[in-house]
Amino acid sequence: MEKRGPAPWDLTALLNAADPKTSLVERHLWMVRLMEWLRHAPVEANLAPPGTAAPTPAPALRLKHLLGVVERNAGHRERVGAMLVAFLREVDSAALLADFGFAPRAGLWAEFGRRLRSRILPLTPATSDLGELFGLLFPPGTDADWLGHLDDPTLARLAGLLAPLGEGGDDWRGPFFEAIMFLASAIRAAGFSPLMRQRMSAELLVDQPFRQLARVAELIREHAESVEPGAHARMLQEAQYLRALLDICRRCAASVHEHLEAHGVSIDVVFEVDQLRERTHRIDLLLACVLGDEPGRELPRFIAELVATANERRSIRALFSRHYSLLARKVAERSAATGEHYIGRDGAQYLSLLRAAVGGGAVLGLTTLAWFFIVSIDLGAFWRGLFVGLAYAASFQLIQQLGFTVATKQPAMTAAALADKLDDVASADGVERFVDEVAHLIRSQSAGILGNLLGVVPVVVAVQAMARMATGEPLVGADTGRHVLEALTLLGPTPFYAAFTGVLLFASALIAGWVENWFVWHRLDSAIAWNPRIVARLGAGRARRWSTWWRGNIAYVAANLSLGLLLGLVPAVASFFSLPFDLRHVTLGTGELFTAVGAVGASTLASGLFWWCIAGIAATGTLNLGVSFFLAFRVALRSREIRVADRSRIHRAIRARLWRAPLSFLLPTRPSRAAA
Repeated sequence: MEKRGPAPWDLTALLNAADPKTSLVERHLWMVRLMEWLRHAPVEANLAPPGTAAPTPAPALRLKHLLGVVERNAGHRERVGAMLVAFLREVDSAALLADFGFAPRAGLWAEFGRRLRSRILPLTPATSDLGELFGLLFPPGTDADWLGHLDDPTLARLAGLLAPLGEGGDDWRGPFFEAIMFLASAIRAAGFSPLMRQRMSAELLVDQPFRQLARVAELIREHAESVEPGAHARMLQEAQYLRALLDICRRCAASVHEHLEAHGVSIDVVFEVDQLRERTHRIDLLLACVLGDEPGRELPRFIAELVATANERRSIRALFSRHYSLLARKVAERSAATGEHYIGRDGAQYLSLLRAAVGGGAVLGLTTLAWFFIVSIDLGAFWRGLFVGLAYAASFQLIQQLGFTVATKQPAMTAAALADKLDDVASADGVERFVDEVAHLIRSQSAGILGNLLGVVPVVVAVQAMARMATGEPLVGADTGRHVLEALTLLGPTPFYAAFTGVLLFASALIAGWVENWFVWHRLDSAIAWNPRIVARLGAGRARRWSTWWRGNIAYVAANLSLGLLLGLVPAVASFFSLPFDLRHVTLGTGELFTAVGAVGASTLASGLFWWCIAGIAATGTLNLGVSFFLAFRVALRSREIRVADRSRIHRAIRARLWRAPLSFLLPTRPSRAAA
């Protein structure tokens, strides 16, 4: 059912109120009410063709009805025509044609502020800026649909009302030529800006396309206003040359993306590139309106596109979704490159991952004991969280330096690596290779979890036993152990805490990718290697070694530091707001559980509480890995703009592999035919 809106005026009252002698604000209000009537007035039954469903949108039918009423009444025709002509002559049309839809200031955040204000603050009709009035004339809705359904006879009848506008010649085209000049100047300025110029292809800039744009646009206007013989032909020739220049400018803008892919991404640069390309497209539309064979047909299409632009321009979500896609892709690609190291594809790699995970678990066993020591000290919540976070970060970095792994850090990286394999799922072999990657990933993740648990349990049990043998008391007291058992049980908030921990694991991977992109964008590796002051302090050889190390390890350092601080400080911040919030990490939780068993006694192994804690550990591992992987995989898909057309085929292939070779998801097997 069509959505009804306010329609306080019927058609008769609307036509009687058409008075071109009223003030500018009242004339603008009349135009707004006219558009409201077109959208919301009821359609009489006899307007639709008899015996048909009338696919023509209702506003288009109402416009035909309006034109019929006006044409049958000379008084209405004179007043309405004068109102429309006065409106178009008094407003600044170039503000709509050249500026509407583009940010007045360069920068994504400036545009965000403008969109936020436009959603909160009301508009006023007391303006001659047609770009501002456009939001009142075409509020959010589906006006673009019915504008595209206007037929040629209706457009011709509408042009008849505007006939006085062209009595002095084709002066209706003047604002269009001015808008072309304004847009050409804006494109030229963007092309000359340092952010863009330094990142464009030098080969494409040889002919200086941006320098020529404004001059060619001025020549087009001069030829359009000239009455000399042959001026029209020269105008068409210059317009063709302008289109060629615009095409080169678009290619120059595309070359900026190639530079960003190689040297890091800046959101402001991406925003500028999109603005430049959209302005070139706007010039193409304006040229089609003023130079096309059927300007009456091109104008409604142009207005419909402006309406679509207005709807998009109001959306804050669309702004960030569009301009963060390239940064998300770069972060995902850097995570994918890291994730390749965590995927084992044969028996040797599987055993290597298992050994590395055992080593990582052993280190985390010592980290667990350090956690018990820190929380036993009488510290404030913030300082306790900070020291715990730093201990976690130091442990993660030590694990990285020793070549060990932490299983829960892998999903956010491996998900991006898996998304890369979706580029080739159109063929049967591509689907088979993708299923191979799924099996490799699950198998590698299982090896990571198994190795971490095999490493952490013996360490905490051995330390507790040695402490009891040396001092007669366990390192961790029995009261603390019972509290840990009560906290880790599945019969509580453990699943929720574990899922949120998965979100933090995913967030640390995003932070790592962003930091690495920032490091590359600012060329800090080159600065470390060649900056005179750094070289003087470190020496040339050491500076180059440091440069190489930081370039290869900046993502790991950022991931380890951010994850450690998140795990330590988030509970502290939550306690500040009196939120009963905690985190659950599968490996650290297992270490805490068996430390508690050593504190309370071996008899705990036979209790139901212990086995509920084992169930809680299983749920924690599943949620840690699942949530982190799911979020990272979605970001990777979104950033690459991948739309899998045949998802059911991939699902069937995975189910078939599970039925045919279920152990391939847990143990190394021979590669499939497609992978081979």
